[in-house]
Amino acid sequence: MAKNDTITIKQIGSPIRRPESQRKILIGLGLNKMHKTVTRQDTPEVRGAIAKIPHLVQIVD
Repeated sequence: MAKNDTITIKQIGSPIRRPESQRKILIGLGLNKMHKTVTRQDTPEVRGAIAKIPHLVQIVD
């Protein structure tokens, strides 16, 4: 993986009425408001977090 591989993530779902673990994953990714986007390093840890909450986030190209 190249040094500057990044991934842009957008929050598309609300954490209301979701388990606390899913809320913590959103906060860990830096998301806390609807339609907010963040850019993170494309690492296995980030991909794993996204895989746990695919109904709340979207990968933006």
